[in-house]
Amino acid sequence: MKTVSVYMAALAAAVLLSGCGSTASVPAELPEEEIKKGAFSAGSSLHDPFIIEADDGSFYCYGSHMTAAVTRDLKNFTMWADGVDADNKIYDNLLTEPFDAFSFVGKNSDNGYSVWAPSIIYNEKRKEYVMYFCTTSSYIMSDLCYAVSRDIGGPYNYRGTVLCSGFTKPNVSKTNYYDIMGKDKSVRDRYITAVGYNNQYWPNAIDPAMFYDAEGRMWMVYGSWSGGIFLLELDPDTNEPVHPETDDEEGVDAYFGKRLVGGFHHAIEGPYIQYDSRSGYYYLFLSYGNLQREGGYQIRVFRSDKPDGVYEDASGHTLGINDDLDHFENYGTKLMGNYTLPSLTQEYMAPGGQSVFESDGRLYIVYHQRFAGIGEYHEPRVHQMALNEKGWPCIFPFATDGEVLSEKGYGKKDLDGTVYILDHGLGIDAEVNKAVKCTFSGGEISGGLTGSYNIDEGTCFADITTDGVTYHGVLVEMTDEAGNRTLCFTGIGDNNHSIWGIKYIRES
Repeated sequence: MKTVSVYMAALAAAVLLSGCGSTASVPAELPEEEIKKGAFSAGSSLHDPFIIEADDGSFYCYGSHMTAAVTRDLKNFTMWADGVDADNKIYDNLLTEPFDAFSFVGKNSDNGYSVWAPSIIYNEKRKEYVMYFCTTSSYIMSDLCYAVSRDIGGPYNYRGTVLCSGFTKPNVSKTNYYDIMGKDKSVRDRYITAVGYNNQYWPNAIDPAMFYDAEGRMWMVYGSWSGGIFLLELDPDTNEPVHPETDDEEGVDAYFGKRLVGGFHHAIEGPYIQYDSRSGYYYLFLSYGNLQREGGYQIRVFRSDKPDGVYEDASGHTLGINDDLDHFENYGTKLMGNYTLPSLTQEYMAPGGQSVFESDGRLYIVYHQRFAGIGEYHEPRVHQMALNEKGWPCIFPFATDGEVLSEKGYGKKDLDGTVYILDHGLGIDAEVNKAVKCTFSGGEISGGLTGSYNIDEGTCFADITTDGVTYHGVLVEMTDEAGNRTLCFTGIGDNNHSIWGIKYIRES
């Protein structure tokens, strides 16, 4: 397995130093009065978006409530499916008799069917696309299901339900529990309390996401609130989970798998694990908070050098069932929350429901974005990410628009001038984080913040130090959502905060 230092050396040699040691020529600073204000619309609304790339270079995006869209530029999305009904083109048999995917959970409170959080993996052994998704009727009563297709765009054929949650003694026979655990396995003492399913300790079976590990094994991470985030291996021959032996000391349950983080019904959900062969790490991305516009929804990350953990944040802490869950907001490195920036006409709220993908060697995160002042409307957003010198993924501040890391890198003077610094903090609330205006000069920071900065000459790596914390980050030139050219810093500190720095520059 590669170490972070090996990754950094390879990246520097292959990309950042290809300019033979000379640095990029950054255009002059754009005067404040010339900064354009603006925003953009993705043209579609999908919740919990998942993106997978097709052979023709287009990207298919699937979301909750049987929504689907396609995009070629990762910015403008064209919807082609929407709504949980039998006419939806995503599935060919999900909403037909005998409605097997809903036989346990039944209908929701609106007397309809709930289909949430799809995720797709290409099963290399069976040569088919496998979509895992969840059906649900309450905050604990859910199924994890799967469907298959030879075509990335479907239709997907429902094949079965692999896991259930929210069962009680009277209805557990409607699930696959006994098929997996055997008739002699008691559910009363382990999974059910006097008031019903023990959702403080066991998961809600929703939000599945699959990945391959370094050895080519398939895994599925899942879970929402309830007992936390869990992991199961998948059998590539059957697409079904490989159920482990129970090992309570290691947090492993034969039915649900291994608990990675969370529990006791804390607001952690939407897991996605991305393996990066360059760093050798598995990155566990999560949504914290309530998904509503003012619910403090946000994106966090842990990492591990093994697919089944232990997963730690940038401060070196994990968040297992016996850890400090009552103060879970302090743990997990916060990558993005509510924010606005000087050139934006919108306040961006409640980013989350994320997934991660790689295309053409670049790492991207897609999530749904809400906005201040317009209710609960949401749209998909895609931002590029890059690993810093410590091997942590840093989200670029603006929606992707074809930006690339400089081949020549930068020098210290490239950041000199006015830089707007935004700290995403650790709060889980409705507050919108705003940037403060700073002056960068000769390695020193003054104005809204005080501190220092340094650029690793001829690379894209930079550090900003303020209030005794050093944020290790990446520099990238990109166009913001108003059409301004910018030089951006995106970095992470060992306090689990992420900061962004924006310098507005003239067109080159």
